[in-house]
Amino acid sequence: MPPMQMGGAYGAYPMSRESSGTAWVPDSSPMEGIQAMQGDWMLMLHGYDNVVYDHQGGKRGNVETFDEGMLMGMASHPLAGGTVGFRAMLSPDPLMGKSGYPLLLQTGETANGHDPLIDRQHPHDLFMELATSYSHPITDSSSAFIYLGYPGEPALGPTTFMHRLSGMDNPQAPITHHWLDSTHVTFGVATAGYIWRGWKLEGSVFNGREPDQYRWNFDSPRLNSESVRLTYNPTANWSLQISQGWLKSPEALEPEVDQSRSTASAMYNMPFAQNNWQTTLAWGRDNNNPGHTLDAFLVESAVVVRDTHTFFARAERVQKDELFTTGVFTNRPFTVNAFSAGYIYDVQLLAHLKTGLGGVLTVDTLPSNLDTAYGRDPVSFMVFARVKLD
Repeated sequence: MPPMQMGGAYGAYPMSRESSGTAWVPDSSPMEGIQAMQGDWMLMLHGYDNVVYDHQGGKRGNVETFDEGMLMGMASHPLAGGTVGFRAMLSPDPLMGKSGYPLLLQTGETANGHDPLIDRQHPHDLFMELATSYSHPITDSSSAFIYLGYPGEPALGPTTFMHRLSGMDNPQAPITHHWLDSTHVTFGVATAGYIWRGWKLEGSVFNGREPDQYRWNFDSPRLNSESVRLTYNPTANWSLQISQGWLKSPEALEPEVDQSRSTASAMYNMPFAQNNWQTTLAWGRDNNNPGHTLDAFLVESAVVVRDTHTFFARAERVQKDELFTTGVFTNRPFTVNAFSAGYIYDVQLLAHLKTGLGGVLTVDTLPSNLDTAYGRDPVSFMVFARVKLD
C-alpha cells in the first residue's frame, strides 16, 4: 500500500524514517503494515510469520522445521507540546525451543546456560520490545527525545535485520548479527538524543548482557554499558550511521570478557514505479577484552516488484573464534563467508494481509583446514510459507 504521510515520534520528519528502537532508515522506505488515526492517536501494526523447512548442509548441518516472526505495535499522541510514544514487539521464536534453529557458522548466546550455541541461531525472547518515548521540538527543525525500554534497543548499530527492508524477507539471521545488531533485545535501556534536520546524535546506557536461555520471561535490568550513535539522512533515499558501544560482559558463558563494538553502515532505498529496492552495506568490529579483535562485513539487497515478487540476496564475511570449543581450533579465529539468494511469491489475501511461498539457497566458503569439520563449501537451503501484514 502507498505510504501515509505521518509524522515521526522523535522529530519533525516522516514516520517512514523510523524503524527498530530509535534507528533510522531512508525516508523513502515504504511503510508496511497497518497505519491509522484514532482521534489524536497515531497507530501502527506490523508483523509477519514464517514457517520454515531448514536444511543445513555439510558435515555439521542439520534438518529442522521451525516458526519465526514478529508482531509490532506502535502508538503516539501529542503531550505537553511534544509527542509521547509507546512500542511493543513480540515474537513466536520461543516456540522453536531453547536451541533455536540450525544455521551454519552462526554463534552467540546459549541454549542451556552451560554450552554455547554453535551453527545454530538463538531464538528471540517472547518480549522483544516494550518501550516508551517522549520528544519535544526545540525549533522548527530540531528536537530532543528520550527512549526507555525493558526490553528495548540501544543506540548501537544499524537497523536490526528483521526491520530493514533489505534483510527482513530472508528467513535466516545474518551470521554477522553479533557484530552489528545483536543488542536489539536489551533488558534495560535508556537513550537520549538530539535531532537537527537530517542529523541525529544519541547516547544510551543499557544492559550489556545478552538475553539468557529463558525466552519467556524478563531478565534482570542493569545499566552497565554505554553507546553513542550518529546518523545522517542526507536525502530521502539514504541513511548513514556510525556508532560505538562499550559492552559489559555480553556473553553469559564468558563473564570476564568485556567488548568494545564499532559499526558503520549505509542504506540506500530506491522506489520506482510500483516497486522498491533497498540495499544495506555494513561493517562491525568486536574488540574483546581479553580476546581477539574481529571484523564483519555485510551487504544485502532486496527488490519488491508490484508487491508480489521479492528477490533478495546477502553476502557476508566475518572473523569467528567461537566455532570450536575443544581441540586444536578452540578459540582460534577463522575468516568465513556466507552467500545467500532467494525469492518469494506473494498473494494478497485481504486489504492488509498477504501470504507467500519462498525459498533461499546459501553457500558457505571456509578455509580449507575446516573441510574435515564442515565439508567443502557446504550448501544449505530453506523453503518457507509466510503471512505478512502489508
